[in-house]
Amino acid sequence: MPLKDALLPDVDRELGATRRLLERVPGDRLAWRPHEKSMSLGQLATHLAGIPRWGALAMQTTEYDMAEGPAGPASVASLQEILGLFDRNAGTMRGQLEQAGSDGPLLARWTLTKDGQEVFSLPRVEALRILVMNHLIHHRGQLTVYLRLLGVPLPPTYGPTADEP
Repeated sequence: MPLKDALLPDVDRELGATRRLLERVPGDRLAWRPHEKSMSLGQLATHLAGIPRWGALAMQTTEYDMAEGPAGPASVASLQEILGLFDRNAGTMRGQLEQAGSDGPLLARWTLTKDGQEVFSLPRVEALRILVMNHLIHHRGQLTVYLRLLGVPLPPTYGPTADEP
């Protein structure tokens, strides 16, 4: 089985769970933050929506220098913009992964640098796991805490929640 065929179901599951959670973000509370040092709800949701762009970036390039600028927008003005950003980024990433004709592109090295200094260099499939999947899951968990604090019912992710079966 090609590596991409093993990855796509996991990618689809995590992207779907993320989309369902982002849909719950109250658009009138985007400026809210649980602590002065925390990102606002809108910043966190926008960051989460931008994470799949890293997957497309990893699939399209062999190296990225973080000094070149942010990998996505700093913030957006509405929930609809956040959902649109997520849909575009997720669709592009998934399309890039789906187009990998063989395992070669997924096993090729991908390097992340900052100001020309290597942060890490590893097979593209591992970069996808770290930069996209683990990163997405981490910030999705963070978003569930924000939403819980705001009294927003949480959708099921890996099974029932206290709010929904």
